Amino acid sequence: MVFVVVLLAAKTGSELFERWGQPSVLGELVFGILLGNLHLIGVRAAAGLADNAYLELAAEIGVILLLFEVGLESDLAALLAVGRSAVAVATLGVIAPVVLGYGVTALLLPGGAWYVNLFAGATLAATSVGITARVLKDLGKTTSGEGRIILGAAVVDDVLGLVLLAIVTGLTVSVSAGGGGLQAGALAWIIAKAVLFLVVAVGGGKWIAGAILHAGTRARVGGMAIVLSVCYCFALAAAAEAVGLAPIVGAFAAGLVLNESHFAGYTRMCARDFREIVRPLTMLFTPVFFAHMGMRVDLASFTSGRVLLLAAALSLAAIAGKQVCMLGVFEKGLNRLAIGLGMIPRGEVGLIFAGIGATLAVNGQPVFSPGLFSAMVLMVMVTTLVTPPLLKLVFAKPQPEPAAAVTETRQGTGSAGRDA
Repeated sequence: MVFVVVLLAAKTGSELFERWGQPSVLGELVFGILLGNLHLIGVRAAAGLADNAYLELAAEIGVILLLFEVGLESDLAALLAVGRSAVAVATLGVIAPVVLGYGVTALLLPGGAWYVNLFAGATLAATSVGITARVLKDLGKTTSGEGRIILGAAVVDDVLGLVLLAIVTGLTVSVSAGGGGLQAGALAWIIAKAVLFLVVAVGGGKWIAGAILHAGTRARVGGMAIVLSVCYCFALAAAAEAVGLAPIVGAFAAGLVLNESHFAGYTRMCARDFREIVRPLTMLFTPVFFAHMGMRVDLASFTSGRVLLLAAALSLAAIAGKQVCMLGVFEKGLNRLAIGLGMIPRGEVGLIFAGIGATLAVNGQPVFSPGLFSAMVLMVMVTTLVTPPLLKLVFAKPQPEPAAAVTETRQGTGSAGRDA
């Protein structure tokens, strides 16, 4: 019954926010917040709902399937072929927020552990490509120079962010196991392990997944494509967890290597496009994950000026950090401000990072305290809400023509004058 209540609440919030022109993920989050704080108005029936074991399991399944779907929708060949501007924008868009996020939490939470500050910075580094992609599509700017750089950089940002998450998670686990200290050799091994896992999972995964899915084509029962795909996803997620990384890293890698050729032998597919093969499952479990994240937010903590100050500072750092991306645009004549603004929203990716920070513990204490987690959720909401109107405003302003286009126009005019 708990699953039914949370799922219906999440989908109701999603529907309402879609009708109001806002990202559906915010509706799932907000309705989760409301459900988790009903005790503040005297409704005790929902008390402790966020700690329900079955709900936590459903939420974990939801986030793993979500990252698997993100991997399926990412084109590995296109990822490897992105331009230098997209790579530079993504790289700067990860480094700057990490530094600013570390600085903000170190300043406003004095005496806190370094890994808390680092995890906060890593959470600020995330970018949600889905929200920006929707705005670009609405504005007809998806194929523009700015749109191509934003979308390419956002995909690279996802990969860099997951590598960073793998490293930060590994560092935190190592600190917990080692009693608080961290040696240089351990740090080097954690970084090498994260990179090695992704290289092996992506490099060898194409053939491993191919062999597994090819074996399923000989089955007489239906549904083998989705069964084997999901099993491969969870197996790789378990492998990532076994080596001390976040399970979502393995799930993303599993989706990244799968392509249309892996499903060529299946005559009875449950989806016309292989990228949609897990869509029914994600539509069922992923809203529960976001609602569950909302249920962990304590609205009472927002009565604390310290939490509100932290949320405001993190939001400013998150926005400012992505504006450094403008320095990575090498092409002339592009709207650099639009590119910086397009990288702002944290959306579902930021929530995933924050959720891991709230559940990962060191010496029995979560990395993100309830107050810090609430501030992080508010930061995600702010960055997600401000991006669409800012992008529309910037793209609505007339931009100067690129120098090359102006020169070409003048040459054409001059030539026409001579011909006349």
